This record gives sequence, structure tokens and C-alpha cells, in this order.
Amino acid sequence: MLKPADFSAVIFDMDGLVLDTESTYRAAWRQAALALGHEFDESFFLALSGLQSRDVEQALRVYCGDGFNLNEFNRLSALYWRRHVYAHGIEVKHGFRLLLEFLIRQNIPYCLATNSSAANAYECLELAGLKDVFAIVVTRDQVRQGKPAPDIFIEAAACLQVPIDRCLVLEDSHAGIEAASRAGALPVLIPSVLPVDALTAGLCEGMANDLEQLLLALQDAMRT
Repeated sequence: MLKPADFSAVIFDMDGLVLDTESTYRAAWRQAALALGHEFDESFFLALSGLQSRDVEQALRVYCGDGFNLNEFNRLSALYWRRHVYAHGIEVKHGFRLLLEFLIRQNIPYCLATNSSAANAYECLELAGLKDVFAIVVTRDQVRQGKPAPDIFIEAAACLQVPIDRCLVLEDSHAGIEAASRAGALPVLIPSVLPVDALTAGLCEGMANDLEQLLLALQDAMRT
């Protein structure tokens, strides 16, 4: 595992890493699909993890076949998603707040870098009670290509004014880890899906079960 001395800034992914949004998306997608006469299995949901919206839409077209009404699916899934999150909120992933306190104490800069649009990202952060936590938020709207392209992390490093090879990137999906690796950052995986694919693991500088375990590992490394 990396030590705090190995990096100068931390870049957080959002969906599945800071926020438990992926379960809310899956529930909404499942409802919308059923309303249109389709049923998604769990393996299909797992394959969508970390993808940008354009790639999700392409996967839907392939999975559901010709004649699939993507516009109606998007309308229904947005409707069901908002019904759920406005009733129940969005949970913050275990260990995030503790890790954030550690970074602040150590004067380590941090930001958020997500494949979500700006509108969606800020809505999710507000619903989770994290509206003012990130001074820097880099979204899909700001770059030419989303993850697994490296653009989002390169932009995030520029916003932080930290060299990309000194940026620790925390991700939960293969698409995010690939993007971080291609950017030249230091990727660490906090998997939202198990088992971890060998290709994903091979791109990582480290792994932890959750953000609290990562924090404990960093604290231990400081004492040695």
C-alpha cells in the first residue's frame, strides 16, 4: 500500500466510491426496464459500473435489441430515481468522512472527479449532505472524453495544481482504474464489485475493502 509521502493530492470518484448511488440507479433502471417489457440481470448491471452515460446507452441498445425506446427508458428511470432519492436520500460510503478528516489534518488537497454530468453530480452531493465538501468538482461536461479515457483525471490534477503522478486516485470500477492508470496517476481500488478482475488489480497501486481500511493503512504507514 502507498504511504502518504508517495502522493501530494487525492482525487475521489463519486458513484460507488464516495456515494452509494449505484444501488439507486440499479433500482430505477430495473423499474424502467420492467415498465418497457425488459428485465435486466445482475451481470448486466455489474458491466455498467463506472461507465459514462454514452457507453451505458450503447450497452442498453445492444442488450435490449432493436426497437428499444431509449428516450422513454431515460425518462422513466429519471422519474423513478428521483422518487427514491428524494424520499430516502443518498448514503455516503463507509469511511469517507473519516478519510476526509485525515486529509484535512494532513493538509492534503483533494477533489472529486466523476463521469456524471455537473447537474447530476451536484444534485447527488446535495442529497447526500455533501454539498459544500468539495471545492473542486470535475465532471464529464468539462472534458472531451469520459472514463476510461484519462481526460477527467488529467483535468482534476490541473485544477489541483499537482502533477498527475503525485495524485492518488480512489476508484471502485475498472473504467475508473483504467482511466487513472492511463493518466499516469496512482490508482487505488475500493471495489464495489467482488471478486476483483485480475486486469483491474494489475493496474492498481493498492486496494482496500473500504475507505476506512484505506485510512488505517495510511495511518499505519505513517508510523513505520
